[in-house]
Amino acid sequence: MNFRVWNLRLGWFAFAISLLSYLLTVEPTASYWDCSEYIATAAKLQVGHPPGAPFFQMVGAVFAILAPHAEYIALSVNMMSVLASSFTVLFLFWTITGIARRLVREQVDDNHTQILVLIAGLVGALGFAYTDSFWFNAVEAEVYAMATCILSILFWLGLRWEADMDKPRGDRWLVLIAFVVGLSFGVHFMGLLTIPAIGMLYYFKTTDTVTIKGFVFANILSIAVLLFIFKLLLPSTLAYFGYAEVFFVNQIGLPFHSGTIAAGLSLIAFFVYTLQVTHRKNWVQLNTTLLCVLFILVGFSSWLMLPIRANANTVINENAPTDARALLAYYNLEQYPDTHLFYGPMFTDMYAGQDENTPYVDAKPKYEKDEKSGRYIIVNEWENAQINSNRKHEGILPRMWSSGNATNYMTYYGTVDFDVKLEYRNEEGLVEAVNTFISDWNEGRADVEEYHNFLTTYAPYLDIEKPSFFDNLRYMFDFQMGYMYWRYFMWNFSGRQNDLQGKLDPINGNWISGIPFIDNWRLGPQELLPSELANNKGKNKYYMLPLLMGILGFAFLYGKDPKRFWVMLLLFLFTGLALKVYLNERVFEPRERDYALVGSFYTFSIFIGLGVLALSERIQSFLRPRITVPIVGALCFLCVPVLLASENWDDHDRSGRYTAQSTAKAYLDSVEEDVDAMIFTIGDNDTFAIWYAQEIEGYRTDVRSINTQLLATDWYIDQLKRRTYTSSPIPSQLEHRQYAYGVRDYIKHEALLDSVRWTLNDFMRWVSSDQPRTQYKFLLEQYDVSTTNIPKSTQQMIYYPTNQIRVPVNKENVLKSGVVKPEDAELIVDYIDIDLPTSGLYKNRLMMLDILHNNDWERPIYFTGGSYDDSEYFWMKDYLQLDGLVYKLVPIKTPIDPNNPYQMGRIDANQMYDIVMKWDWGNSDSPDIYHDPETRKNSISFRSNITRLANALVEDKQVEKAITVLDLAMDKMPIETFGYYSLVTPIASAYYRAGATEKAQQIVQKLAAGYHEYMRYYAQWDNDDQLALMEDLVGNVERYKSLLTEVVQARDYETLAAIYNRFYESILPFSYIYGKYDFYTELTPFVAGLYAADQLELARELSGHIAQQYIDLLNRFLTLEEEQLRYFEMEIGIEVEAYKSLVSTIKRNETDSEVIEEVQNTYSKTVGQFAFLD
Repeated sequence: MNFRVWNLRLGWFAFAISLLSYLLTVEPTASYWDCSEYIATAAKLQVGHPPGAPFFQMVGAVFAILAPHAEYIALSVNMMSVLASSFTVLFLFWTITGIARRLVREQVDDNHTQILVLIAGLVGALGFAYTDSFWFNAVEAEVYAMATCILSILFWLGLRWEADMDKPRGDRWLVLIAFVVGLSFGVHFMGLLTIPAIGMLYYFKTTDTVTIKGFVFANILSIAVLLFIFKLLLPSTLAYFGYAEVFFVNQIGLPFHSGTIAAGLSLIAFFVYTLQVTHRKNWVQLNTTLLCVLFILVGFSSWLMLPIRANANTVINENAPTDARALLAYYNLEQYPDTHLFYGPMFTDMYAGQDENTPYVDAKPKYEKDEKSGRYIIVNEWENAQINSNRKHEGILPRMWSSGNATNYMTYYGTVDFDVKLEYRNEEGLVEAVNTFISDWNEGRADVEEYHNFLTTYAPYLDIEKPSFFDNLRYMFDFQMGYMYWRYFMWNFSGRQNDLQGKLDPINGNWISGIPFIDNWRLGPQELLPSELANNKGKNKYYMLPLLMGILGFAFLYGKDPKRFWVMLLLFLFTGLALKVYLNERVFEPRERDYALVGSFYTFSIFIGLGVLALSERIQSFLRPRITVPIVGALCFLCVPVLLASENWDDHDRSGRYTAQSTAKAYLDSVEEDVDAMIFTIGDNDTFAIWYAQEIEGYRTDVRSINTQLLATDWYIDQLKRRTYTSSPIPSQLEHRQYAYGVRDYIKHEALLDSVRWTLNDFMRWVSSDQPRTQYKFLLEQYDVSTTNIPKSTQQMIYYPTNQIRVPVNKENVLKSGVVKPEDAELIVDYIDIDLPTSGLYKNRLMMLDILHNNDWERPIYFTGGSYDDSEYFWMKDYLQLDGLVYKLVPIKTPIDPNNPYQMGRIDANQMYDIVMKWDWGNSDSPDIYHDPETRKNSISFRSNITRLANALVEDKQVEKAITVLDLAMDKMPIETFGYYSLVTPIASAYYRAGATEKAQQIVQKLAAGYHEYMRYYAQWDNDDQLALMEDLVGNVERYKSLLTEVVQARDYETLAAIYNRFYESILPFSYIYGKYDFYTELTPFVAGLYAADQLELARELSGHIAQQYIDLLNRFLTLEEEQLRYFEMEIGIEVEAYKSLVSTIKRNETDSEVIEEVQNTYSKTVGQFAFLD
């Protein structure tokens, strides 16, 4: 057979199969997280979040042009990932067949062997095509699909270079590799991770005798090349352009951009000259090296798009990298927190205070153009502007570094030790407070959150230990490599438990095998899983077959070619575990991070392909090749690509799903139209989705979206001050110089006038003033504090002397702008008093107050919610109105119920009804689409808000409308696909209130069945394991209990009679967790309900258990001395009253006089023993 022809044909066949699969499952619109932003920035060549993906965006722009209509742009850009992923499979096939042919070179001309090689390529390539993480990336507009494609091309090119290395023009492959490496910087840095493996290909090819010294040196050199390109070549090039620009403009006096042009020309001249010299002198290796560097820079030139488009002031222009210096900061991710890989501060640095010897370090100077002077000026006081970490809390390999995750670190990996500082050990009050807390902690009366709060409060008086080197190692191996790599690896080649994010618990997000005894041993009983978990589409079982195939190939490669084995192992490690070391992940990330590890899974798929050869070799020892080949081929296809495709299809099929964009449009449709409204957003899933809807589909461009996190940056504020489409600039009095980088990043509160309440106008006039008396230096001088060692940035920091602010309400503007309807005019307050933080304000909160003040109620202000932090709502959570999916700021006071603090704001029932009924739900009700975790999670807000609307309609006597919106919620968010039972219970309650008892009963029966399944599942676990699941277990018990409480309150005794007995029997095994007293007394409300339901025996049984708890507790009090007994007189009185209430309930409902008499006598006898108490 002609192997070359069949290799070509079958490679494209694998491409076609993959392409068809992805075409059938691709997302038709923008999805969650970064995809919406990538589509918006690609289609219009805008500037996305650092570190940027300009090549991805330029290619995406080409795909966007092909869209016939704006609504198809997202699909077109998603198609870019489809094609990139299909090409990845193509090059993976050729990579596997190339490696496999080398391993069987002795039988390379044998037809059976050639067929096996081709089968190996198909099994490995198609197996990878259907792996969980890669398929996830393949059908959405994220960078990881193209990044994996570049990685596969680079490794394939590396193999081609190895094969042609000895030929006269063999290094052309190396130059092409350099160019693709440069291109990879315009997508994602994943492709760079092939460099060490390619370096070792060169070493093994050019070295006849491998020595330990040479081997170690070659590995170090290969890694050094990677670091040179990633950390030196490109950053240095950008820095060179940046310094040249400042030098030519500031020192020589040339116009802006002259230094950039000069730097570019100097680079061109350098390469022209050096290439000519090295060519003329026949310095081949140096010439090739220069060509490689040149082509890396040519590939990297896609980054020129960023400053070009940034200078065009695109609508989305994140970080505004308009010049080389800004572009370098963009490349270095300077807007994100520093992560120290090998030496740096631990999370305990937050408790330590400033370093005694070096309290401050320099920040980076921020250059900006000054158009008036024609020079670059530094806008921030950068010297000693940054608080230094405390060296006592620095260490080697700081894995546990994030202060924001302190409680998580201590929850899962142990608390840090502490002791009272020597100089405070004579402070009796302090020592007593510390000892009291230690006692509470040891006795289990304090949790980790309280431990963290204690350390924060008493930190100045304590010596707090940092995590040790071994603590960090344990965390790295257990969490970062174990949970955040090995778990993902096994997802792809062994099986996945479900699609829910794991939090180190045994119920969600783990890997499974599908082999019962293994899964039961690792994750507890799996036989009686609740249907919600058992039927989760993300539950995929591969029975470890792909894993075993990969292990076979791994061993086979090692036995056949140790050199090639090391190359593959290096690629596997760098795209997996080494990447985990570099990322230095926290406990926990906002979402699962498996998508970034597909390079490692790509490498393992090569081993899977080689596993075909390994299996064939073993079978051929007792069967002829003619029989072996079809058996092995069929077996391997069934065990890998067919199995993976059949298991993964349902949870990777995004075709027909429009839920992500329907949510974005629901936000916008909840905002009143054509009133120039502003909406404050918080996270990625609200911000990016709105950006996409407005930028790509031109949907509701009259609304100005404002991300409260980005509002802390000067570039974003500048952009908000420009008109965008039909929305006006934000109202603001602060000028750029007053919020530039490093200016007013934080303003401090100093309680000088806290008895005075300023108007918001007074506050803004103060904080926007540059007068000396508003700066911290003024206070220091007033108290004769030397400013010698205090940084200028601190001296110039603005402070505010009172945190009590009064916001006046312009009633005329409120009514004119439609913020409040005329019929509610009498409800408008004259002013709103707010209390700002007593610590200080960051720039984003200051800007929010600036917008609030200068808006003066002329434009409606909305919030997407998603956070309950007071600061996200101007500290005005009592002045909100729920309009659909958003909250509107209204000057009408609606105090938050302290018993239900998550239900904020008033409701205009008719207005909200009109909003909700116009929502486009994006076929969320379809049973044929995959309802991913984010889609299901969004039902929390939808269900909660619709339930509140229904209750408001019932109160307004609009029962039919209430039932209509409840029907809408249940139709568009069915229990079977959306879950979240606790959010459905209030819907049942609302149905009861609206008189739709039958519909309420249907919901209650479904929920009761679901909770019963959970109780049955938990009951299989041993008591010790149940305690480990306590939070989840108790949560479901309480929700189950809450469901029956709603039934009792609705007086639906028929349903109570039908479900109570199973409820009681299913929660009874967990009574030991509560203790008998709490367990039974919390069931007291059901006693009257059971009597009313004519369940006399159940009522008597339950009331008897409850009464026994009161009797036992009161009898225990009698064991105390009289003096002690009087100390507990109030507690005894409370228990007696509760017991009395129970007896009264029994007497009102019991029909058997003998039972009543017995209950009364027992009560009298028990309580009578306490007659001596008042």
